[in-house]
Amino acid sequence: MHNVAVLVLNQNYEPLNACNLRRAMVMIVGCKAEILENGRGFIHSVSRAWPIPSVIRLDYMIRRPLPRVRLCRKEVFRRDNYTCQYCGRRTRSLTMDHVVPRHRGGEHTWENLVSACPMCNRRKGGKTLEGAHMRLLRQPFEPRATGKYLFQPYLNQNGEWEKFLRGWWE
Repeated sequence: MHNVAVLVLNQNYEPLNACNLRRAMVMIVGCKAEILENGRGFIHSVSRAWPIPSVIRLDYMIRRPLPRVRLCRKEVFRRDNYTCQYCGRRTRSLTMDHVVPRHRGGEHTWENLVSACPMCNRRKGGKTLEGAHMRLLRQPFEPRATGKYLFQPYLNQNGEWEKFLRGWWE
């Protein structure tokens, strides 16, 4: 039960993040958040029972800049749908490739990183696309941090979140 995800909404119902059950309970017991959705049962102490939350809303407003997707291996693979961007093979054993190699001035950015199967990555090596006689299936890009992109991995087990994400979906 400890690895249960809880959707955290800002005071204006904007989705902020997903936290674990322990963090959510600390906010609820500390009167910093209210439960909007439960139905997962109860947590019992000696003198009290609390509903296990699925969605909570903060009692105060968090001001923050628009979220961005973190640039890391996992997110590059996810953006590319776990597909090699050179041959189109769908696999979980992927590597990350710099389209323009770093030693040729390529940067470590969303627009220069793609998922590649080990075979294509070895074939391309430190060459440019032209030098390796390869081409990309699609141009790499920075994914937008929409509600759908950020919270999609949680929706299989937390379908009740959808109504809170609908306005922030696209």
